[in-house]
Amino acid sequence: MELRHLRYFIGVGEEQHFGRAANRLHVAQPPLSRQIQDLERELGFLLFDRLPRGVRLTAAGRMFLNDARRILQDVDEAKRRAERIALGQAGTLRIGIATAVSWHGLVVNAFREFRRHQPDVELVLHHLVSVHQVEAVLSDRLDVGFAAAVTPWHKELEHRQFALDRMVLAVPKGHSLTKRERIRLRDLRDMPFIWFHRWVNPAFYDQMMEACARGGLSAPQIVQEATDRDTVLGLVQCQIGISWLTESTRWHCPRGVVLLPVVDMNVRLPFNVIWKKDNASPLLQKFLAQVQASQH
Repeated sequence: MELRHLRYFIGVGEEQHFGRAANRLHVAQPPLSRQIQDLERELGFLLFDRLPRGVRLTAAGRMFLNDARRILQDVDEAKRRAERIALGQAGTLRIGIATAVSWHGLVVNAFREFRRHQPDVELVLHHLVSVHQVEAVLSDRLDVGFAAAVTPWHKELEHRQFALDRMVLAVPKGHSLTKRERIRLRDLRDMPFIWFHRWVNPAFYDQMMEACARGGLSAPQIVQEATDRDTVLGLVQCQIGISWLTESTRWHCPRGVVLLPVVDMNVRLPFNVIWKKDNASPLLQKFLAQVQASQH
């Protein structure tokens, strides 16, 4: 049984006449009659009583007509749903976000505008550190991610930088450093630090250590390590130590923490949108276009 059999049957069933149904379906009457006979033969029962002028649905034919209409409607709806996904108008996009970039203006704008233009798309968000985002994108568990630069980049990964954030010092409110007009790296030699684990971003970890050493902070006194911004902020607020955070943290900084510039800390943390090179999803391409548009 094919879908055309159902369409032909519905046409004849609604017209109650082979000739009128043939005109409506734009087919010749003899082939139409043969298609209905083939359908009845396959089903094993008659769908129509043949009358001198036209046909009449049997009891089984009336029941089958309702089901045939529903089947074709389901097929049409399935086609429309699939077509919307193929055109990037519907479906699900799985997005990773590092907490350090979750308040960045570009990220917020990209989400807002994408939702406005694609209201039927489901966005599933996952807060992950950048190194875990890379793993998830490469294993197809994420479609796209907003991550800090994790270099060297994997050969299967595509990336586009969208921001470069300056590193600032997070200290508890009332800390002695807040009373200084200028802070230099060498002023921090005796300060307890909260630092991020090297595995989170090895290249950036080394870059930070080298910058500190050049400024006279050759061996920071690390008393605690943490993987995410919110944990670091909590530890700083509890006066466990001071820490390096990105300047955009100001949008998420608790009242008990103050962000201070350090004049000779010139390191910038690049933020990138990342995706797998062979991911040809139309939905992904539309999202990437929106991210690019939000940069201007």
